[in-house]
Amino acid sequence: MTASRIRIVGDPVLRQRAEVVDDIDERLVRLAADMAETMYAAPGLGLAAPQVGIKQRFFVYDLGDDGGPKALINPEIVESDGEWLFDEGCLSVPGLYFEIARPRQVHVRGIDLDGNEVDWEADELAARLIQHELDHLDGVLLLDHLEADQRKMAKKQVREMMMGERGPDELPDRSRKRLGSDALFGGSR
Repeated sequence: MTASRIRIVGDPVLRQRAEVVDDIDERLVRLAADMAETMYAAPGLGLAAPQVGIKQRFFVYDLGDDGGPKALINPEIVESDGEWLFDEGCLSVPGLYFEIARPRQVHVRGIDLDGNEVDWEADELAARLIQHELDHLDGVLLLDHLEADQRKMAKKQVREMMMGERGPDELPDRSRKRLGSDALFGGSR
């Protein structure tokens, strides 16, 4: 298995809607395993295919429930309810965290790597992870959930980090703080 390079905000593949997966084959299973390795190395809780340059509708995740990494193929949210504000990060927007409002519960349907239908009522962290990764499959980034001024500042901070002008220790306190694994989609654990 080989860890892949995670695409960072500004990469055009992150803005494209991913295509439906028509065939679950050995190649897709290997790709999901490689993505899980990349997700763990980052470290993060989830990683969508577009984040590694693959324009297909699936993501891998591990919520630490001792079940190991899983994949959800062609996911769709069929219902959502409630609201939950929570600090959210993203492997494609490294080192930054923002308080984002999302539905507290979602009902998602998809397919696993064995071709079995998945029908999942998820809440809080699991619901947020699903929504975050599904956003990636639709070409939506975490930054799109921010106010215009906040989004502009975040893009500037990522650009400065990528150009070596600013290190992670020079980010604003809110983004720099070390969050527990239950608050992460990207960044250090």
